Amino acid sequence: MKVIHLNTYEGNGGAGRACLRLSDALNAGGVSSKVMVYFQFKESTKTGTFSKSPFQKAKAIFNILAERYLSKAVSKAVKTPFSVQWFGRSVIKHPAVKEADIIHLHWINHGFLSPKFLAQLDELEKPIVWTFHDSNAFTGGCHVRYECENYHKECGFCPLLRFSGKNDLSHSNWLRKKKAYSELNCHIVAPSNWMANSVKLSSLMGFREVTVIPNTIETNVFKPYVKSEAKKMLKINPDKFVMMSGFMPSKNDKHKGTAYLIDALNDLATRPGIVKENIELVIFGNKENVDMPEFPFKTTFLGSINNDEHLAKCYSAADVFIAPSLEDNLPNTVMESLSCATPVVAFKTGGIPDMVKHLENGYLAEYKSSEDLATGIEWLYHDENAPDIQKEARRSILIHFSEAVIAEKHLLLYQSLIDLQPK
Repeated sequence: MKVIHLNTYEGNGGAGRACLRLSDALNAGGVSSKVMVYFQFKESTKTGTFSKSPFQKAKAIFNILAERYLSKAVSKAVKTPFSVQWFGRSVIKHPAVKEADIIHLHWINHGFLSPKFLAQLDELEKPIVWTFHDSNAFTGGCHVRYECENYHKECGFCPLLRFSGKNDLSHSNWLRKKKAYSELNCHIVAPSNWMANSVKLSSLMGFREVTVIPNTIETNVFKPYVKSEAKKMLKINPDKFVMMSGFMPSKNDKHKGTAYLIDALNDLATRPGIVKENIELVIFGNKENVDMPEFPFKTTFLGSINNDEHLAKCYSAADVFIAPSLEDNLPNTVMESLSCATPVVAFKTGGIPDMVKHLENGYLAEYKSSEDLATGIEWLYHDENAPDIQKEARRSILIHFSEAVIAEKHLLLYQSLIDLQPK
């Protein structure tokens, strides 16, 4: 069986990483799996690219930049991304696509597969699988929906657009997608139950069959290290309670919930029994040019970490990983942390409850409650059974998200779709 995975970029963002991890897991399981991307930022042995020649690269850069800047131009000054999806390219004549038995789509925005070129794929008469890493496929343009339910109908009156109304850009995008999807036979994979339920509520994709298969992770890379040694590596006193969190765009960021984290930490710092001097906050992935907020605890900024083994040691140094995201499908950081035996405190939202089991391998705080987020951190700070919780964190990943488990689930789906093809 030959499987080709299509993604806009290689390894960039959660979708890119999830795509590469799945392909590696399938290859390890004996399947011939290949990743083809629209654009590579540098030469790679892990993926092929549709933009190989200087002309193709220039065209791809134009499409990507045009898509991104025009999307920003039509949107309000908010952090929530919106895609116009006016630009794209055809891939149906590429040899790697023609030779594949299964075409597996992932994140295909930023000028790659617009609705028109998506519909073209049906001409190949091959099974098409599409993993939804965010909500864009079944909305009129947004990637993160929050409380908006316009996608239940035909979009329009979009809260993200500068010019919003019944027939606004989100509605015209919805119509283009509806036409394309009427010509496209595909099977949807949702990495989380939350995403699957969202798809079923959508007017564009609600009638499609959906299979829930989580993303996977390299459990031999993201593995536990001795906490005291990992803390020493970061030049942190081994006796300190270490809190870790990921990239902080700014204190005004909406999607990642930075404001709730700050409020939770300020609350935690005032609670009886919390000794501030014994606690340290570690943040990775922050960009140097970002105006970082002030935190009530000593804070170490690790910057971007490009080495997964080092990142695993950083996770292992933490006693808790805090994920304050307000909407997330199946965040890699949560899975990585649990795989390194570090419990997670997060809001009960999106696909996070698929990974974090309350009071077993972490703590699920009530949505948008900074106070409850602080309570989750405090629970781990005082809990004498921390080693058992850490073991359960690692065990939960090995059982439900390991490479062999997730590869087998995909393989069964692929085979069932091939069996349905006309002989």
